[in-house]
Amino acid sequence: MASTLTERLSRAVKTMRGQARITESNVQEMLREVRMALLEADVALPVVRDFIARVKDKALGAEVVGSLSPGQALVGIVNRELAATMGSNEIGGIADINLTVQPPAVILMAGLQGAGKTTTTAKLAKHLIEKRKKKVLTVSADVYRPAAIEQLKTVTKQAGAEWFPSSAADKPIDIANAALDYARKHYFDVLLVDTAGRLAIDEALMQEISALHAALNPIETLFVVDAMQGQDAINTAKAFKEALPLTGIVLTKMDGDSRGGAALSVRQITGAPIKFAGVSEKIDGLEVFDADRHAGRVLGMGDIVALVEQVTQGVDIAAAQKLADKVKSGDAFDLNDFLQQISQMKKMGGLAGLMDKLPSQMTAKAGAVDMDRAERDVRRMEGMICSMTPLERRKPDLIKATRKRRIAAGAGVQVQEVNRMLNQFEQMRDMMKKMKGGGMMKMMKRLGGMKGMGGMR
Repeated sequence: MASTLTERLSRAVKTMRGQARITESNVQEMLREVRMALLEADVALPVVRDFIARVKDKALGAEVVGSLSPGQALVGIVNRELAATMGSNEIGGIADINLTVQPPAVILMAGLQGAGKTTTTAKLAKHLIEKRKKKVLTVSADVYRPAAIEQLKTVTKQAGAEWFPSSAADKPIDIANAALDYARKHYFDVLLVDTAGRLAIDEALMQEISALHAALNPIETLFVVDAMQGQDAINTAKAFKEALPLTGIVLTKMDGDSRGGAALSVRQITGAPIKFAGVSEKIDGLEVFDADRHAGRVLGMGDIVALVEQVTQGVDIAAAQKLADKVKSGDAFDLNDFLQQISQMKKMGGLAGLMDKLPSQMTAKAGAVDMDRAERDVRRMEGMICSMTPLERRKPDLIKATRKRRIAAGAGVQVQEVNRMLNQFEQMRDMMKKMKGGGMMKMMKRLGGMKGMGGMR
C-alpha cells in the first residue's frame, strides 16, 4: 500500500503544479488517486467514503501557505486525516495501555486463529517487563488447538515472564480463575490471558469469550487482528465488538505487504484505539502504535523515529565508543572490528529492516540493489571472518594464497569471494585511517564536500 499510495500522490502533485489554490476541479483528481490506493490496500468501502469526504471538506478552499504547492498542501491534509482516522482521540497519536488498577491487571487477548494471539501475548509480556518493569504471568485458556498451551509456555520463557500451567482437559473459565487466584497470591502486576481462536466466527467462540470476560473483568480487552487479512478484518471486528467491550487493537504481521489497510478499517469499525503493532516474528518485534508515524509510513514518508529507536536499541554504545577511541589513537582497524560492525548491523534487523523505515524516495534509489543478495553477501563475509585464526583477524596482511584457500574452504566459498571481502575491508580500513586526526575534513574537501562552505575555513 505504501508504495502505491506514494506513487499515486506524487503523480497527482505533479498535475497540480503552478496552481495557487486548492479548488474542486484540481482536488477531484488527487482524491481519485487516494481512493484507488486505499481500495487497493483493502480498506473497507464505507471507511474510504468517509475518509475522502473528510479530506475534501478540509481541503476545499484551503489557502496554500508559503512555498507549498497545492499538491503538497493536499498531501499534508491526507497525512493529518490518516493519522486522525487511526488514532483519533489519542494524545500525540498514541493510545497507552491502562494498568491503573489494583494488581493484578488482567489483559484478555481475543481474535481469530492464526492472527498471532499467542506470540503477541509473549511479545506484550516482554514489553511490560522491559519497558514498564512489571511482574507478568501468562496463561492459556485455549483448550482446543493442539499444542497451544505448550506454545505459550515456550514463548513466555523466551520473553522472561512466568507461565501458569493449564491442561486441555480443564474448562477455560476454571483455568482463568485459577490463574487469577495464583497471580493475586504471588503478587503479580499483570495477568495475560490467551484465549482460543477459531478459523471463522461462531457462536460457541463468542459465548466462551464473553463468559471469560464476565468472570475475569479485565482492565484491557485487546483484539488481535492480522494486518494482511484485508476486507474480512471488518466482519471479524464487528463480531468481536458486539460480543466484547474492546479497549484496544493489536495489529500483527505489519512487516507483510499490506500497509495500513486493516489499520484504517478496524479502527473505524470498532472505535477502539490501535495500541500495538507486531513488526517482526522476533519476540521483541512489538511496537507501541503511533498513528502519526504510521500515517507517514503509509504515505511513503518513512518512519525515521522508528529507525532511530531501532538503531539505539541494537547498537552497543560502549563497543562503538571503544572502536572510535581505537581509531583516534592510531591503532589499526582489523578484521575483528569489521566483524563487530557486521554483527551490530544484524542486531538492528539487517539491511531489509532498516530500508523498510526509510522514505520511499530513498528506498526507490536503493531498490536497484537486490536486498536478499546483499544480506547473503553480509552472511558470507561473517562466515569468512569466522574461518580465520585470531592472528589472521588481527593481522590481515598475513593472508596470502594458501591461507585464502583454507579460509575459502572453511567458509564454503570461492577464493575470489575471499579476495572481494578483503578488498572491501581494505577500503573500510583506509577510510578509518583518514578519519584519524582531522583527516575527515581533508577527505570532505577532496570529495568537494566543502564547496559553498567557504566561510567555515
